[in-house]
Amino acid sequence: MTIQQRTLLTIAGSDSGGGAGIQADLRTFAAFGHFGTSAITALTAQNTTGVQGVRGVPPAFLQQQIASVLDDIEVHALKTGMLFDAANTLATVNSLKSHYPNGEMPPLVCDPVCVSTSGHSLLAPDALDILKTRLLPLATVVTPNKSEAELLLSRSIDSLEDMLDGGRELLQLGCRSVLLKGGHLTTTSSDVQRIAATGIRVAGSDENVRILTANTTAPTELVVDVLCEADGPATLFTRPRIDSFSTHGTGCTLSAALACALAEGASTYTHLGIVTATPIGHGHGPLNHLHSLVRRQIPLPTPANPHPADALPHRASPDTLERLCRARVRPAARARDASPRLLRALYRARLPLPAILRARARLLAAKAASYPLIAAATQTINNILTELDTHRALCAQFGLTAEDLDGAEESAETMAYGSYLLDVGLQGDTTKLLIVVLACLLGYGEVGLWLTNGAGSLEGNPYRQWIEDYAGPGYQGAVTAGLELIEKVAAADPPSPARLEDWCAVWDRCTKLEKAFWDMGLRAGNNE
Repeated sequence: MTIQQRTLLTIAGSDSGGGAGIQADLRTFAAFGHFGTSAITALTAQNTTGVQGVRGVPPAFLQQQIASVLDDIEVHALKTGMLFDAANTLATVNSLKSHYPNGEMPPLVCDPVCVSTSGHSLLAPDALDILKTRLLPLATVVTPNKSEAELLLSRSIDSLEDMLDGGRELLQLGCRSVLLKGGHLTTTSSDVQRIAATGIRVAGSDENVRILTANTTAPTELVVDVLCEADGPATLFTRPRIDSFSTHGTGCTLSAALACALAEGASTYTHLGIVTATPIGHGHGPLNHLHSLVRRQIPLPTPANPHPADALPHRASPDTLERLCRARVRPAARARDASPRLLRALYRARLPLPAILRARARLLAAKAASYPLIAAATQTINNILTELDTHRALCAQFGLTAEDLDGAEESAETMAYGSYLLDVGLQGDTTKLLIVVLACLLGYGEVGLWLTNGAGSLEGNPYRQWIEDYAGPGYQGAVTAGLELIEKVAAADPPSPARLEDWCAVWDRCTKLEKAFWDMGLRAGNNE
């Protein structure tokens, strides 16, 4: 599924330690494939051990930041985090209402950041009333943790029942839904079962998939988030509690993920961010926001670099193709002085080539798994038939008949090349087989271009038709089509580092086998 990139705005504080605030928000947006913009409410001096200082941004400048983004860029979702004080909270409300006067505001996720994990106050007391009465009614979803919900409700929350009641009470403030996070509350499976018995829906990572948990020990402690919706039933989202210190910025991350997805999967994103995090600092380190991203080993084609996938194998073994070209240019360049017996011996040594071409065509057709690949395989087969006609015509010039072609004895080099081709074709996937074909296709195309320069004048050269065919527009057009095909396949299914290394090894091996193939022919000709 192709993700359509969206633009999001986060209105929150800056975390100098990089684990929370707009830094966490922007990384989360990027991890979901979206573009993030920001308006900073306050600057903090903080690290993994705590907050050492906070300085608010002037309200007028905060409004200027928000207007600067919204006046120029279409924003598809918004989120708020730490607003610092009453003036900046009111500035945020006024900015949003000013830009969306008719109430047609994109989804707004409000993370009511009030206090840090280390106990540092992040919202002035006089801002709480503005937050409750002016901002929360604009929100699509509000995401308080246990401490923030207790502050908003002025009462304690000590159980799942309290969380459910608290979520429903917060709905009365005018927001459309409340996701009350239970990370600060110890919960067991029996607690969840007790609530589920009342008809409340429970959603977990292993829901309705028993085989995933059949041979595992059930977690003794859970993290339960409670979702209460104004127009729907309540839902409990359960996850195993993770014993981790990489929890700094979990609230920012979850609310940013909700702004991207507004779906159940956002809690899974945060859960995996904690599980896969690398410890950073001496306190509560940040999550791994980019856990779902994999570095693209092959960049996408661009006008300046149209063949990144095709260039990588050659860069991995830069001398192999050049040695192959030189091995072919040498006999072609001296062909005028060769005796007919030598030329017949050279071609006789290469007679099994059609068998290799036929095997390649059959494997391509068998491996093609989509209509574009079937079309490409069909075109390749047509190109192979044309190539076979070229070889037959050249062989006929030197007295080699169809019977000679069909009855030729395979050399060790031919069997090695053919066996490797079949082995790769049968064991690998379509792309790996295309790499085999590419090695031959690109090799012959490169040799054709080398020969036009290295063989001098083609007048009187017995290889003339062969050289002109491989250097001509027909074969070079097939090379271009092959290059474009492998680029499309690599872009649609990017390889892992190990898979890319395998591709390069296959290309290098095929090119060396091709060179050995030619060296064998030259040896046979010289011994004639």
